[in-house]
Amino acid sequence: MDNIRDLKDNRVFRSMPKRVVASYCTTFLKPEMLHIYRQVRSLHEYETFVMTKALQNLELFPFRDVELIPKPRSNPLRHGWLKWVKQKPAIVYRGEYQMLSKLLERRGADLMHIYFGHTGVHLLPFIERWHKPCVVSFHGADVAEKKDIRDYGPKLKSLFDAVPLVLARSKSLAERLLTLGCPPERLRINRTGVPLHEFPFIRRDAPTDGRWRFMQACRLIPKKGVATSLCAFAIFQKEFPNAELIIAGKGPLQAHLEELAEELGIVRKVHFRGFLPQPELLELYGSCHAFLHPSETPPDQNQEGIPNSILEAMATGLPVLATRHGGIPEAVEEGRSGWLVEERDFEALATAMKNLVRAPFAFREMGALASESVAANFEQREQIRQLEAHYDEAIALAATEDRFAPAKIEPIHDRVPERVGTKGEMAARNGSGESGDLRRVTVAK
Repeated sequence: MDNIRDLKDNRVFRSMPKRVVASYCTTFLKPEMLHIYRQVRSLHEYETFVMTKALQNLELFPFRDVELIPKPRSNPLRHGWLKWVKQKPAIVYRGEYQMLSKLLERRGADLMHIYFGHTGVHLLPFIERWHKPCVVSFHGADVAEKKDIRDYGPKLKSLFDAVPLVLARSKSLAERLLTLGCPPERLRINRTGVPLHEFPFIRRDAPTDGRWRFMQACRLIPKKGVATSLCAFAIFQKEFPNAELIIAGKGPLQAHLEELAEELGIVRKVHFRGFLPQPELLELYGSCHAFLHPSETPPDQNQEGIPNSILEAMATGLPVLATRHGGIPEAVEEGRSGWLVEERDFEALATAMKNLVRAPFAFREMGALASESVAANFEQREQIRQLEAHYDEAIALAATEDRFAPAKIEPIHDRVPERVGTKGEMAARNGSGESGDLRRVTVAK
């Protein structure tokens, strides 16, 4: 602990130790989960460590303190006894409950932040038994129907009742959670924060030769609406043949989208760049004139919170042309920082693109307003301050509930996590020969 000395009377005060939040993310970390990385590495009033079952992309997301949770050791007799005789939930008879409880006790966690609602459903039996509070944050895909999780809807309602607070990335996600049964008094908005120093404002001039450059950065999946972007660009390109569209990202729809570009006759004007690391993505933002993101709602009700790429693009001064979908209208103010159209309406999107380039002064003003809006509403330090305030509130609320009273954890007849963190074990879980740039990794055996 740090010492603080009062200069008047030479007294020494010891600052209180920081509370500890365990950040649980099943996979740490997929490229599209950059917003999670920004949160866990930017906490100020709380200490945190990451709990995960799998390590990915360590070169992109190095972190100082990771607890790697392996699959529990198989004990068929014990497994059968707990499952069929004692009727225990899967997290108990598979051994996860025992491992988690010992790990959290050893690390002195005051709170656990569980990323994604479906992970919270999986951990529900643990959440209901643990004598300290959890918060669960929802990010978009986890409000969709989950056919691979039996009784997902009813289980979500049980999850809402088991935690003091539920976090949503946008008002639209919060509204969806209300329809799924979340009590409004437990719901809080926790927006994605943008580190503004990494995305400085860039003043852009309209091209004099018609070489307008549009871009979209996202995973190539249905809800991102990339096909709508292609169809709109095909219309736009007939009037502005020197224009280009750059798509940054990977995903299962890439082959289909490339075929669509060829069918539309724009294959030479559309560039699929794949996943770009942050420095290259920032360079791309700076070289383009407008950002497209016509998201759409698929049949399973999967929706966006507020896409990170939209906020990053706006921070650099890119006007945004997107859809009235999910949390996008909460970031893009129509007619000021961009234009919004209805989902799947590629003709309206093409019209918005034409309107933007035909008004060069409005194009420049929209970019400036977009950057100002992100600075005012999505600055990372302020969003982290609000997140930590939610943590404080969750702990305070839990202190008033009987089930969170200190209790002795049930005896566990299994092995306890130990600090061993060898390169071989890390590489085996990561699926590569590299251990990653981590200062400490704990592996349970």
